Amino acid sequence: MRRSLKGPSARLSADSQRLIGLCKALIQASSRVEERAWERDLDALLHKALRLGHQADIDAALEQLFKTRSEAYEVLMDGVEAGSESCIVEHEGKQYQALLIAAPILAWTRFSIASGPFAQDLLLTLSAQLQAHVLAADTQLAMAPMLYSIDQLPKNHADTYALIQRMAQAALTRTPLRTPASVPETVPFLADTRYLLATVVAPLGAPLFRWQEAVNPAERATALAQWQAQGQPSVERLLPGCGIELLLPDAYFMACRTADKAIRPASVKAAVHYLTHTLNIGPEDLSAVIGGFADPAGDGRIDEYRVSYVLRPGMEVVYGLVWPLYGEEEALEEIPGVADPDAPQTPAQEITALLRESGVVHIKHHEEIFPMEFCDDCGAPLYCDLESELVHAEMPEEAAQTPSHLH
Repeated sequence: MRRSLKGPSARLSADSQRLIGLCKALIQASSRVEERAWERDLDALLHKALRLGHQADIDAALEQLFKTRSEAYEVLMDGVEAGSESCIVEHEGKQYQALLIAAPILAWTRFSIASGPFAQDLLLTLSAQLQAHVLAADTQLAMAPMLYSIDQLPKNHADTYALIQRMAQAALTRTPLRTPASVPETVPFLADTRYLLATVVAPLGAPLFRWQEAVNPAERATALAQWQAQGQPSVERLLPGCGIELLLPDAYFMACRTADKAIRPASVKAAVHYLTHTLNIGPEDLSAVIGGFADPAGDGRIDEYRVSYVLRPGMEVVYGLVWPLYGEEEALEEIPGVADPDAPQTPAQEITALLRESGVVHIKHHEEIFPMEFCDDCGAPLYCDLESELVHAEMPEEAAQTPSHLH
């Protein structure tokens, strides 16, 4: 969620240039006083762009900094995320701080994963549980009456800003939120994320989360355990026929990034479960092929892994999934000839361990890096087979027709 938006380059607007200049000035600040002064100017300009819906100005600045100044890019991304997921609102002469939060849910199934509007009784129950176990005492809450898929979340920062403005007012006036009139269709996956969205409001300067009241980082774990214990039965009603795991409700962008990473292990295991049940085989009848893939126009570093599943003793790839890398994970790749027992597990090692946990014993990891290629006809990713050829994943014709997408 923090990668640059790719698109045709255009001449930078005055506001885009100003955003770039402020971010560069901020990273060169020599004191906290100077840094905060630049931050105030940056926040004010971002607020103007978000309020007016000038997403293109923000995207152009992000793209330019992504190419030329990574540290300044991170400053701008942090600023625009903070400015779009939070705001200060006034109500009855008093100022309040509002924050958009997401409660991510990991779900996996052989069937379909629900999304969309849900009933008022569940809305009230989930709101009460969130308030009791996650949020600080002196807060107000407005929860959207909808279970979101990733395709149904706000498309950009300006949309996120508009959403929190509506939800903050609803929280302060205790007005029910309406279900969106229309939402995009959701692509069916066997393992996917779902989100409850809410806005929490508190007097300016007051805590928003329960762990802020205790000033104890361990309270986050306690809040998660209580949310999982109390929220699980209600969420199971929203997602019938699914295995689920509730993640910690948190600030919107952070929660979404956490869910992006957390769904990947579930996808690996769901693929093995799906194939063994659909093809009526054991996991030992599968071979798994792991390949690193990079953008041909990039710097040659691995952007994602693609895992191919082959039905033994044949050679054809019957299924595949994508394991994207995020941020610091790109620096965790193995260095040939160097073994560090204290180093964190690399993504390829994690995938291998998950496959073995699922019962797959025949695993091949190609050392070469493949170009990120897709099918010209349907747009599906191409996967590497046992012989390093890039191919389309095709289920046997006699296999049962069930949702066939995986992350």
